[in-house]
Amino acid sequence: MNGNILRNIAIFEGQADEHLELLSMEMKRYEYRAGEMLFQEGDPGDEMYVVVSGAVSIFIKDQTGEEVVLTEVKAGSYFGEMSIIDQTCRSAACRVLEDTVLLALHADDFTRIVSTMPDSAAKMMDRMLSIIVERLMKTGAFVTQMVQYGEESRKRAITDPATGLFNRRYLEESFEGLVTKAKTEGSTLSFVMFDMDRFGSLNTKYGQEFCDRLIVQTADVFRQVFSRDDILVRYGGDEFIFLFPGSDAKAAQEKCDSLCRAIRDMRFPEHEELRLTCSMGFAALPEHAGTTDELKERSDKALYRAKEEGRDRALGWA
Repeated sequence: MNGNILRNIAIFEGQADEHLELLSMEMKRYEYRAGEMLFQEGDPGDEMYVVVSGAVSIFIKDQTGEEVVLTEVKAGSYFGEMSIIDQTCRSAACRVLEDTVLLALHADDFTRIVSTMPDSAAKMMDRMLSIIVERLMKTGAFVTQMVQYGEESRKRAITDPATGLFNRRYLEESFEGLVTKAKTEGSTLSFVMFDMDRFGSLNTKYGQEFCDRLIVQTADVFRQVFSRDDILVRYGGDEFIFLFPGSDAKAAQEKCDSLCRAIRDMRFPEHEELRLTCSMGFAALPEHAGTTDELKERSDKALYRAKEEGRDRALGWA
């Protein structure tokens, strides 16, 4: 039955009837009520959707939190097609506009199709690319401007303007998805809380302007010490959060120890006497915790213990 539905979807044009039926058997059927969220920006992306009936809205949020609609997808069309190929995090959010029925093709199922029906998979990918090019040619500069606006707006919305690191909003919107992705892949993920030691007294002694510059310089040190895969978040003031995908507790300890040394080595020509230290607490998935709440709670307790034991150190949950 779903094979008949797919026949009218552009991405499946040119497929033989028997292949359409086999393709439809790989797809799951979902029903959503108006107003429900299908996914959030930053969620793991591994499914392509066909709209059988109803409609959905694809949108991002700008720096003020306002929603910017990129497109609406209605019955007979599809979205999220690149997710079955690159499986990256969602670059936008999706809300159901009215009661809607969807068919979903998971990346794992598409991989199986590539193995068992290579000709069908090749036709799908060829149609996918042709449709993308056709859309771009029809919309021209509008699409280019929309893509640029969306990307720039998204960056502003999730980036701390002073340091260029991710901001608190990014963490709140993406943390759950990162943990889910790590658990699904059977991978590790370390969560680190960072505080500059006695930062309040530095503000009093050296002034806010200098300390603002100090924070920016500290963020540069983070980038030098950590890898491009590590996620660096300014949580507020001198509080930072680090997420290390693929790092267990031992690796997190080594990274944090390296940062402690780098912070001690920072020098300031205008205040040659100044020496900085920091404290960190961390917890690792799955060694120390199994949920976002547990990672936060146990990292916070580890940070408190690091301060109690004299600061200038990084300690894991114990």
